[in-house]
Amino acid sequence: MKRKKVDLAPIPGIRIGHAQDDAARTGCSVILCEEGAVAGYDLRGSAPGTRETDLLRPGMLVERVHAVLLTGGSAFGLAAADGVMRYLEERGKGYNASGVRVPIVPAAVIFDLHVGRADVRPDAAMGYRACTAAGGSSLAVGQVGAGTGATVGKILGMDHCMNGGLGYAHEILPSGVVVAALVVVNALGDVVDPAGGTIAAGARKPEGGGFLDTAAFVRQMPVSGPLAGENTTLAVVMTDARFTKEQTGKLARMAQNGLARTLRPVHTMYDGDLVFALAAGGRQADVNVVGTVAADCVSRAILQAVRVANGDDA
Repeated sequence: MKRKKVDLAPIPGIRIGHAQDDAARTGCSVILCEEGAVAGYDLRGSAPGTRETDLLRPGMLVERVHAVLLTGGSAFGLAAADGVMRYLEERGKGYNASGVRVPIVPAAVIFDLHVGRADVRPDAAMGYRACTAAGGSSLAVGQVGAGTGATVGKILGMDHCMNGGLGYAHEILPSGVVVAALVVVNALGDVVDPAGGTIAAGARKPEGGGFLDTAAFVRQMPVSGPLAGENTTLAVVMTDARFTKEQTGKLARMAQNGLARTLRPVHTMYDGDLVFALAAGGRQADVNVVGTVAADCVSRAILQAVRVANGDDA
């Protein structure tokens, strides 16, 4: 497995952990916010696999979550959230429902069943292990956690795709506000560097000699083309700013611009592209500024994920 360690941003109350099965090429990643973080989300893809996302919409009762889980294993992998809930319950963390603490753990999946072993998926035990691994000032990226079995550029099938993976990027604003993004890249399309428009990872030409260019190929496809619902890019953007639930949802929507700049095509009927946003602090900030920076962090994290996973950023 290709992976490396990167430094984490200091966001009080946020801890990130991975667990994976390298032989089966699947895993999960958890973002713990045990004391609660205001959360929002934005779903753009049309093939999602999710849990506890409806409550993140404005107007719903619960405003704070206690963890977010990103996992492989397609819909089977949602079972890993049970382990995250158990970890939090043991520590007395959760929404106070008349004296009973119920941990709120939104989760989303990628489809990685066509790599490694399809009969081995993240489960409650793996979700719990990811929680126990959370903490520290650095984080592994590349083929790790929920990105262990991720792939990109699958328009011609698995024989011509490349490794996807997990990436992380952050920025500290002049005000001291921290913005960070964790991304799992498992896209149907190619990963493109916005700086120059070059493809960093994606579908390879069957005859060899470089990239196919998925976006160009799609334009030539018949009405019913060879697409499959086996993709999805997931992101969690985090900040120590203080935002309302509505503002946090706006943050997630702005952060989706990072996917649109870097993945081509994106948000298809065959992707479950989704961004979570967490506001876990008390700093004053403008959501327009934080959202702009969050989109940049998402884009950088996507590029890092595929470069590390393909051995281009050791």
